[in-house]
Amino acid sequence: MGESKAEFTREGGGRKSASRTGTFELKSRRFSLLGLVLHSADMSELAADWAERAGAGGFEHEPVVIDLSGVPRAVATPTVEGQTPLALDGPAPVDLRAIVELLRASQLQPVAIAGATAEELALAHELGLADAADEPAAERAASAPVPAEVVREVVVEKIVEKPAAPAPTLVVDKPLRSGQRVYAKGGDLVVLALVNHGAEVIADGSVHVYAPLRGKAIAGARGDTSARIYAHSLEAELLAIAGIYRTTENPLPADVAGKPAQVLLEGEKLLMQPLAF
Repeated sequence: MGESKAEFTREGGGRKSASRTGTFELKSRRFSLLGLVLHSADMSELAADWAERAGAGGFEHEPVVIDLSGVPRAVATPTVEGQTPLALDGPAPVDLRAIVELLRASQLQPVAIAGATAEELALAHELGLADAADEPAAERAASAPVPAEVVREVVVEKIVEKPAAPAPTLVVDKPLRSGQRVYAKGGDLVVLALVNHGAEVIADGSVHVYAPLRGKAIAGARGDTSARIYAHSLEAELLAIAGIYRTTENPLPADVAGKPAQVLLEGEKLLMQPLAF
C-alpha cells in the first residue's frame, strides 16, 4: 500500500517525462484509523452507551471508520406465491445519519463505512463517506472455487512449527511534545521521559511510561485485550485498550490520579489500579 500506484507527468505532445513530476502525484497511503464496530441498531441504547464510555470529546477530529458488519440483520422469510409477506419482528434499520452526527459531536470525523447494505451505502455516499469494504460481495462470490469430487491418494505430512520470534520493544528516551505520536508496531512501547498533553503513545502490545503520562495512551491497538498501560504518574487525557476508551470527560479515580498506576481491560471496561514502587 505504501508504493506509488501512479504518477501523472506530461510534456508537450502528450508524452510522459521522467525529468519532472508535474503538479501532482497519486500515491496510495496506509493510515492507522479508529474503527467504530456496532453491535446494535438501537440508537437510544448506542447514544447512552457512548455517553458513558466515550464522553463528548477529546478525540481532536481523528478519522474513524463505521463498521456495521456486527449489526444483527433481519432474515427474509420465504412466502407462498400470491401471499403478502408478514412483517416479522427484527432489528431496526441503522440510523446512519444519527451515528455520523453523534461522532462529529464527539470531535471524531467519520470518513468511511464497512459492512453496509446497498441502501446504507447509498446514504453513506450522500453523507460523504467512502466504502471501506475489502472487496465487493459479487467479486468474492465470483472468485469462490467450485468444489469438485476428486478421488486420490492423500499424503499426510507432519508440520513442526518453529517458535515465533519475540515481539520487538520500542524504547523512547526523550520527552514527547504536543502533536508528536509514537507507534510500536507488533510489540510493547517503553517511554522513559515525559509524555506531554497532546502527545500520543500507541502500541500493539503494552505501553510503559516511566514518567508523567499526560497525553494519550493506546495499548492493544490491533485488538490485544491482554495489553496494559503502566505509568509512573497517571494524568492521561485519553486511555484506550483494544478499542475501549476513557477520556477526560470521566475524571481519573483519586487513588490513581497523578500516582503510579496500571490500566487493564476487564470485560469491556477499563480497570485502574494503583502501583506501589
